[in-house]
Amino acid sequence: MKSVKLALGVAALAGVVAHTAVQAQSVAVTSIVEHPALDSVRDGVKKALEDAGYTEAKGLKWQFQTAQGNTAIAAQIARKFVGDKPDAIVAIATPSAQAVVAATKTIPVVYSAVTDPVAAQLVPSLEPSGTNVTGVSDALALEKQVELIRSVVPDAKRVGMVYNPGEANSVVVVERLRELLPKSGMTLVEATAARTVDVGAAARSLVGKVDVIYTNTDNNVVSAYEALVKVGNDADVPLVASDTDSVKRGAIAALGIDYYDIGLQTGKQVVRILKGEAPGAIASQTSDNLQLFVNPGAAKQQGVTLSEDFIKSASQVVE
Repeated sequence: MKSVKLALGVAALAGVVAHTAVQAQSVAVTSIVEHPALDSVRDGVKKALEDAGYTEAKGLKWQFQTAQGNTAIAAQIARKFVGDKPDAIVAIATPSAQAVVAATKTIPVVYSAVTDPVAAQLVPSLEPSGTNVTGVSDALALEKQVELIRSVVPDAKRVGMVYNPGEANSVVVVERLRELLPKSGMTLVEATAARTVDVGAAARSLVGKVDVIYTNTDNNVVSAYEALVKVGNDADVPLVASDTDSVKRGAIAALGIDYYDIGLQTGKQVVRILKGEAPGAIASQTSDNLQLFVNPGAAKQQGVTLSEDFIKSASQVVE
């Protein structure tokens, strides 16, 4: 009888350990830099995990590190995370995703907020990769971005763009705009900013050469957006963005993605992996939930008069 009770006790303990093992999983998250859009992605990932029952209270090991805009630090973080052997690594933004994908071919990697994961060589296509990588792209239809520029500054001929030439997603956008803008009677004027501290000077170099400055989701630029806003306000150069948080910081308008939603999408992919799905069997995703944010106060400061119809069409008007 004692041996039966002992066996039952061992079986029960094994069940508890097995249950704990299911819950006590680990997710490591890295981001190239901290700014509102990327922070929203991180928060969305964590919320999706919590909604699925993966919480730190139940044993989830969650860690987050930012590379502070430095690709060398991004590579260090990637190596550290690979050494930690988590159940999944979430890499937010192109440079961090490239660093993690280069560091491991076995640990599941879920990228997020990457404009062109194929050009960045993270996956061969948006179909299931057959590798250890999947994720969510924040790619935007640039035709709609050109339409937005026209809506804000109808007479624009020269469109300025500040970007980091070392960020693959920005290079892709620049190349595409070079093709698209002439079809709408506009040309692209480029100014590069390899570091966050270069953004203000790059923006100033465009004054007198452009009718409007457009910014994509370049992480250097978004991190230093206030420097761009100062130039726009001082020189009456309208600012149009693709990151809706930039409107709250002084851009006139943006047609962009809700990055918290991107984070939720990403987190749901992580949950699927934690439950046993192979990342290579999960197709990459995009978001088509575009929102128009408009800031009439910024328009006034930058010498632009917006139509009432345009303001009324906004998902959110920033006062």
